[in-house]
Amino acid sequence: MEFNNWPLGNHKITTNLKLLNKPSYKFIKNFIFYWHIIILNRNNFLDKALLIIMAKWHAFGRCKTRLSKDIGKSNSAKVQSVMTKHTISVAKFLQENKLIDISLAISGLGVGSCKRWTRELGIKKFNLQGKGCLGEKMKRQIIINKKFCARHKIKNIIFIGTDLPDLCHQDLLNTLKELQQNDLILGPSNDGGYWLIGLSEKIMSSHIYLPFINIKWGTENVLQNTIDNFATTKLRYKFLDKKIDIDTIIDIENRK
Repeated sequence: MEFNNWPLGNHKITTNLKLLNKPSYKFIKNFIFYWHIIILNRNNFLDKALLIIMAKWHAFGRCKTRLSKDIGKSNSAKVQSVMTKHTISVAKFLQENKLIDISLAISGLGVGSCKRWTRELGIKKFNLQGKGCLGEKMKRQIIINKKFCARHKIKNIIFIGTDLPDLCHQDLLNTLKELQQNDLILGPSNDGGYWLIGLSEKIMSSHIYLPFINIKWGTENVLQNTIDNFATTKLRYKFLDKKIDIDTIIDIENRK
């Protein structure tokens, strides 16, 4: 996904954002290794996962409200749209290589509009997020997708949002690999939360409540609260690299 038409054309941060158009040296350096992972998966050494993308419709004035204070409602809606398409582009690569299935969990639209939007994005499977806090929405997606996972012999579920212009295939491949040895995978974000959470079959069958209880959603303690929930268990967890969620103009300017 290229950011050639990034909406902040006259803003000082544009150059920083357009760095995504350049080949990632880190990704190129590890290309052979991650291609090897894909080959391993084709020989059934990796468990297939369901990737649930928590997506919000980029409605004018109803998304990226903090960012809109600095760049305007129209531009913030465009930013949300571009980041959503980037996330899906990254995910599709893994789906094409039969590493994951994709499901969009959508807020801000009705069923009919969701069908049209997912068709435009090239995604076949979606569900509405529904009401409640983020934890309730994610737990609902697990329950909704239970039969689908059983039917397609999917053991693990991964959740990501659509606020990461730095998301790449390597991040999701790392998650799949680490879920072979761990029960919980967390990608820490700059705001004290997480940009990704991966859940093993063991968590979903016996500890489905643990990732979602006693958490003050929307605060800087989300990641720590999540870890605390697992403190008294023997479940294994692993951290991915820390990333910056794009919620404010400062988040964009802090990207390297």
